[in-house]
Amino acid sequence: MSASAVAALIAACGFVLLVLLLAIPLLKLGRVLDEATIAIRKTHDGVGPLLDDAQGTLGHVNLQLVQVEEIAKNVNSMTTNAAALTSVVSSTLGSPLIKVAAFSYGVRRTVSDRRDAEAARSARSARHGRRKARS
Repeated sequence: MSASAVAALIAACGFVLLVLLLAIPLLKLGRVLDEATIAIRKTHDGVGPLLDDAQGTLGHVNLQLVQVEEIAKNVNSMTTNAAALTSVVSSTLGSPLIKVAAFSYGVRRTVSDRRDAEAARSARSARHGRRKARS
């Protein structure tokens, strides 16, 4: 055996060793890819029922929204009726009630002013009487 044959044999052994060292990570990567494929299949199998449930839930939500829309229409109608009733009551009773309130305020103010004037007169006459009594 010549030196070149020994060198070729050593190079061949080194190449085999390199291939073996690279084969281990490749085998592990293959297992990881197999596990990922299994996980994707399970996820794909589980998505169907999940989407069916979501579709059923959306159907129920749409039914509830239709009911809420009907309620909102009724509330809008009630609000319109209440506004109309308020304007009728305001125009019918508002002006006379304001006049009655203004009149009663004027009467109360006049009575209060007269009481105050009488109290002031009686206080003045009492003070005047005390001054006369002192002198």
